[in-house]
Amino acid sequence: MNRMRTMLVVIAAMMLATAVPLALAQEQLSAPRKPLPVVTVTLAHARYTTQVATTDESRAYGLMDRVMMPADSAMLFVFRHAAPRWFWMKNTKIPLDILFFDAQRKLVAMQLDALPCEADPCTVYPSDKPAQYVLELAAGTAQRLGLHEGAQLHVHGHYGKVQ
Repeated sequence: MNRMRTMLVVIAAMMLATAVPLALAQEQLSAPRKPLPVVTVTLAHARYTTQVATTDESRAYGLMDRVMMPADSAMLFVFRHAAPRWFWMKNTKIPLDILFFDAQRKLVAMQLDALPCEADPCTVYPSDKPAQYVLELAAGTAQRLGLHEGAQLHVHGHYGKVQ
């Protein structure tokens, strides 16, 4: 029991250490200055036109301030390596499904129907396992597609260097 309690304390500390700098960064950022790369992704035989966030600035800004998400659109966050990830919905105006994929692009965790957050404190949505790719879709999409762990994400096109 003490081991479990210690693990929970460590995880909570890691979340706080990650969330505070991210919160400050998000509040200081405006819309990304240059257009994001666009690729097509396929998941469970459904295709999505997808903006790709490959820099700290574009990953921090994400889908903030957007008022709609077309059903055939998505945003893909690409990181240089797989690690535990935490997302939040600060200044995001639309509910989303947040899907976490490992280095082989296999689905390892899902946070469904993440709600918009306009004021702190905002809920943090973690991955259960290390993730290198995170896909955000309109809320309800994962359930409609019948997604489950192990589902494969396919990326068609090039998004450039990951920073």
